[in-house]
Amino acid sequence: MAGKAMARQAAEPLIGQGLMARLRAAREGSEALCAPLSDADQSVQSMADASPAKWHLAHTTWFFEAFVLRDHLPGYQPFDERFFYLFNSYYEHEGARHPRPRRGMLTRPSADRILDYRHHVEAGLDRLLAAASGADAARIGELVELGINHEQQHQELLLTDILHLFAQNPLEPAYGEGEPPAGQAGPVQADRWRSFGGGIVRIGHSGGGFCYDNETPAHDALVHPFRLADALVTNGDWLAFMADGGYRTATLWLSDGWAQVQGENWQAPLYWQEGEDGWSQMSLWGRQPVDPRAPACHVSYYEADAFARWAGKRLPNEFEWEVAAREVPVRGNLGSSGQLRPLAAGHHASGARQMFGDVWEWTASPYTAYPGFAAAKGAVGEYNGKFMCNQMVLRGGSCVTPEGHVRASYRNFFYPHQRWQFMGLRLAEDG
Repeated sequence: MAGKAMARQAAEPLIGQGLMARLRAAREGSEALCAPLSDADQSVQSMADASPAKWHLAHTTWFFEAFVLRDHLPGYQPFDERFFYLFNSYYEHEGARHPRPRRGMLTRPSADRILDYRHHVEAGLDRLLAAASGADAARIGELVELGINHEQQHQELLLTDILHLFAQNPLEPAYGEGEPPAGQAGPVQADRWRSFGGGIVRIGHSGGGFCYDNETPAHDALVHPFRLADALVTNGDWLAFMADGGYRTATLWLSDGWAQVQGENWQAPLYWQEGEDGWSQMSLWGRQPVDPRAPACHVSYYEADAFARWAGKRLPNEFEWEVAAREVPVRGNLGSSGQLRPLAAGHHASGARQMFGDVWEWTASPYTAYPGFAAAKGAVGEYNGKFMCNQMVLRGGSCVTPEGHVRASYRNFFYPHQRWQFMGLRLAEDG
């Protein structure tokens, strides 16, 4: 999964009631996301990049079983030894695994059987956390913390994968019940830009609290003066790009991007469709009219880069984005809002708007290791380092990112052609 990385141990003790409460909340949250789905909904895989919902439920459980219980709970009995093969994702250290493109063939075990698996593992975790002590407790706490954040990542993936699945169904079913909640956006505002001075800046996570190892080590980076758009590129902006021949003008595109446009016949963002009443887009609330004020979403890096070139701007690099994000609190239209869709920008007293939530923001930075990065030994070291090639960094979280999961230093990453995630962009220019 994109965005994954190993945890660094937090400065404070990890075993305690707070950790156990967050573990329960994460586990219950995943099951709540699947509650509206039928067994059939949970079994189908719509493409190789996506996974069935019940596979997400099982894989996050396998993670705790393989990395926590098996090595740290004396006498632990696996729920089903075959699940170590079925629900391993990409950990070579853990042995053979079911091929990723064929996860949709796993009609068995049933969704109910996977819930039994989850409850078996949770009972083991309860026993382990209640009894852990001494030096081993710190390591167990670190792994459980990683497992919680891993589960939160899969909660986001579960929703984006369900959206892709439902978009393939001619009935275009809705995941959410009823009408989407009303947004709180203010009136449309003129584009505003924020200026930032250059200099040597500290990049990456430092201090206490959880982070992934791809956010470390903190290091100095040179940032030149730059300006950053106050808000995200909107659907209205994107409609203007389309009307001006954006998808038909080769000079706007990187070579690989133009090949993708031609090969896939891209003419609009993913899930958009033009009808007699104008453009609409598939969402977790079913098909909805395109809101010109809402952020453009489900666009690839290639599309984001072409749009920026058309606008006479550029994408920010990830260091610029992090500098700007430190000025604003980590809050926004995240998964806890219940909106399950990007919203138009509201009013902020200060700082750039929509830095967190709504859509993951493409940056111009390739996903590579920070200076001094070293992957951990063993299977957990595969969580991140081996993916540092051929992908681009995104920042900020989306409307389906769990609350408390992102921060200014958080680095997500995807391949430049991918767009089924809630991906959008913000423009930048040299200062």
